[in-house]
Amino acid sequence: MTDLFDNPIGLDGFEFVEFSAPEKGVLEPVFEAMGFTRIARHRSKDVELWRQGSINFITNYEPHSPAWYFSREHGPSACGMGFRVRDARAAYAELLARSAEPVQVATGPMELHLPGIRGIGNSIIYLIDRYEKDGDGALSIYDIDFEYLPGVDRHPAGAGFAEIDHLTHNVYGGRMAYWADYYEKLFNFREIRYFDIKGEYTGLTSKALTAPDGKIRIPLNEEAEGGKGQIDEFLRAFNGEGIQHIALICDDLVAAWDKLQALGVPFMTAPPETYYEMLDERLPGHGQPVEALRSRGILLDGSTDGGQPRLLLQIFAEARVGPVFFEFIERRGDDGFGNGNFKALFESMERDQIRRGVLKPVPSEAEGVGELTE
Repeated sequence: MTDLFDNPIGLDGFEFVEFSAPEKGVLEPVFEAMGFTRIARHRSKDVELWRQGSINFITNYEPHSPAWYFSREHGPSACGMGFRVRDARAAYAELLARSAEPVQVATGPMELHLPGIRGIGNSIIYLIDRYEKDGDGALSIYDIDFEYLPGVDRHPAGAGFAEIDHLTHNVYGGRMAYWADYYEKLFNFREIRYFDIKGEYTGLTSKALTAPDGKIRIPLNEEAEGGKGQIDEFLRAFNGEGIQHIALICDDLVAAWDKLQALGVPFMTAPPETYYEMLDERLPGHGQPVEALRSRGILLDGSTDGGQPRLLLQIFAEARVGPVFFEFIERRGDDGFGNGNFKALFESMERDQIRRGVLKPVPSEAEGVGELTE
C-alpha cells in the first residue's frame, strides 16, 4: 500500500502484540481457542511465539523483564506491540528527536537488540525492521532469536484470520487529547473517525487514528462524564490505561465464527432481535444472509449508497485476558469501525454489565429509570 501521507518513521504495519500474565496457563487456552498455534520458543528466554496467518502473538514470562513487571501491575494483559519500520535505527533516532521516551530492554548473547519507546500505560512499542515482506523469505526476528518447534506449520491458517486490523486503547477521562497528540507528533497519525456514543445508562467518546501507512489503526476510548461505564470498568480492572481490544480480520466471518464457536470462544451478548429486523431498512440491498448473521450475533455496518454495497461484518468475544478482549471482522469495501453498529454494540455491552452486576439501574422518582449504582 502506498503512503497515505508523510511517513517519517517508515511504518509498515503491526509485527506483533506482546502479552504477559502473572502465571502461565491463562493466555494459552485463549490463543488456542482463536485458532493460534505455538510455533517457536525463544532461544534463551521464557518467551514463545504464537501465529495465525500473518498475526504474531508473543507470550513473555521472562522473570524481571518489562513484560513480567507489567503483568504484576496489570494482570493478564497486552503489554507491548511491535511496529514494522523500514529502518529501526533511523526510526528510533527520529522518535527520540521527537521526544519519545527510550526503553532499554536487556538482551542476551547473540540476540537482536529491538529498540523501543514507552507507550500507553507503561507498555512498550518495539521497532522491527527484520520481517517477512509478502512471503519474500527475508529473515525475521524469529529466525534469529527463536527456535521453531519441529513439525509445526510456520504459517498456520487457524480459524482464517490473516492480520491485525486495529488495536484499541482505553484512556482516563481528559486524556484522549494527550494520547492522540502522542501518536500524531511521534508517528504522524491522523484522526479518521470520531464517535460520541450514549447508551441507555452510560456513554463514551472514541477517536480513531490511522498511521501514514494505512495499516496501523488505533482508536482511543474515553468514558463519558459521570463514569461507571465500560471504559471506567476496564480502567479499574486493568489498574490503568492500556490496550482494550485487538481486532483480527478474515475473508469470511461466518465461516470463521463457526470455527471459533467449535473451538469454544465465548462471544459477547448478541444485539436484540430488532437490530436484525431493521437491517434491510438501515442498509437496503446489503445482500447478506440475515438469518446467518442473526443466529451468530454478527453485526453488519457500512453503506449501500451508489448501488455497490461497502460492508463491515464484526463480532466481539468476551474478555478472557483480564479485561482485554478480541474483535473479529470482515471488510467488504468498508474501512470504518462499525459506526452504525457502535451504539448497538455499546448497548449490548451495557446489558452484559447489568447481567454481571456491574451496572444496577435504579428507578428514579421522576423518570422511572436513570441513575446507576455500583
